[in-house]
Amino acid sequence: MADPKGFMTTPRQEWARRPVEERVRDWDEVYVPGALLPIISKQADRCMDCGVPFCHEACPLGNLIPEWNDLVAREDWRAASDRLHATNNFPEFTGRLCPAPCEAGCVLAINQPAVTIKNVECAIADRAWEEGFVPARPPERLSGKTVAVIGSGPTGLAAAQQLTRAGHTVAVYEKDDRIGGLMRYGIPSFKMERRHLERRLGQMRAEGTRFRTSMSVGRDVDAAELRTRFDAVVLATGATAWRELPVPGRELEGIYQAMRYLPLSNRVGEGDLAVSPLSAAGRHVVIVGGGDTGADCLGTAVREGAASVTQLDIYAQPEAARDEYAEPWPTYPKIYRLSPAHEEAGELRTAPAAHADARVFAASTLRFSGDEGGHVRALELVEVDERRQPVPGTEQTIPADMVLLALGFSGPDREDGLVEQLGLVLDERGTIARDIGFATNVPGVFAAGDAARGQSLIVWAIAEGRAVAAAVDRYLTGSSQLPAPISPGDKPMRV
Repeated sequence: MADPKGFMTTPRQEWARRPVEERVRDWDEVYVPGALLPIISKQADRCMDCGVPFCHEACPLGNLIPEWNDLVAREDWRAASDRLHATNNFPEFTGRLCPAPCEAGCVLAINQPAVTIKNVECAIADRAWEEGFVPARPPERLSGKTVAVIGSGPTGLAAAQQLTRAGHTVAVYEKDDRIGGLMRYGIPSFKMERRHLERRLGQMRAEGTRFRTSMSVGRDVDAAELRTRFDAVVLATGATAWRELPVPGRELEGIYQAMRYLPLSNRVGEGDLAVSPLSAAGRHVVIVGGGDTGADCLGTAVREGAASVTQLDIYAQPEAARDEYAEPWPTYPKIYRLSPAHEEAGELRTAPAAHADARVFAASTLRFSGDEGGHVRALELVEVDERRQPVPGTEQTIPADMVLLALGFSGPDREDGLVEQLGLVLDERGTIARDIGFATNVPGVFAAGDAARGQSLIVWAIAEGRAVAAAVDRYLTGSSQLPAPISPGDKPMRV
């Protein structure tokens, strides 16, 4: 630790956000450009000599957080980049998109605000690219083995990069026309600009990874035939089977799944469309679902110029501080958090009938009602108790001529035929079954990420990609030097 008293003398200071009125007029990242580097060395100095760094345990990647905090405090950016990239293929992604369970596990967080670990990580990653500390690392020799990776989200890309660097010839198959999965078409650019993704893909291409876009395995390519062409196959298709809301009026026009809405707005940013055909402009939008996807819809609808936006969360509003009995340190607590999208909606008063940040907590949808043309016009909701049971007499109706369902995902998409063509066994949750070595019931076929684990965080997705790469490397060569940060049975810290 560079300053033994840093955690006592320096208060927590986070990366400043641009003014709401400014940032909702564009799709750039919400943070003030260049405002992180001037503060980050002192923030890294807050990392204390805790002896047992629980941030390691809280992060599935096993990031060496105290080490690179100390190096940043000393402004040794090259060494910090080396330590960060030793455990994380894509820190510029996690530094922007991960909810930072490491900070919940920070020892300082027992009785003080945690170290800004996520901001430090992002600063290292960005500085590393600026200074040229992350060149392409092609293998010195090829193994002669070939691997197909199906899916180009964070799990697929992490697995592909690890296996390419190990000397295997890797081809990544992506059903969309561009690489990136949800990082491309699911996550709005105000959370992560696409230049970060493109820069990393350029590195991977220079290392030798091959990409096959607009290739849906199961539809465009027979999965069983693909298996015969490669020595191993990694399934990293994600959990894209969205959950439904079976209530009266669901058949009305104007009710869409969030993952139909978000990709179209992202395609506008890619230059494919002038205006999204599902634009929220001028509409009264209601988002059903209180998670990150719902917040992404909220920020997108605000930028598109919605007449109003309201978000429904079936859970009660969390407390501002951790419940030490229900969710003791170092678990990741369910507390009240104000995302940039909620900050924007609150300041702009997008939902006058809702709480200050556009969310209606402890709310469940009863039914939709529409006009004579069959288009949704209103949503009836009811307050629920702690058991999610309706509270009589609390019904209310709010205007809604556009409804977005952000209820999460249940497992891999079954409509493309991949599961059936390979003869894969699914578990009781509907995800791909695998053993302790990430192997499915089909020899040479491995499964990782949300397709097998279930819906999770980006940091777990990258950890899965790194771990499955080690398993595939061992299958192909008999041994492996690749790191395996997690096993299929590992779970986040919880009570």
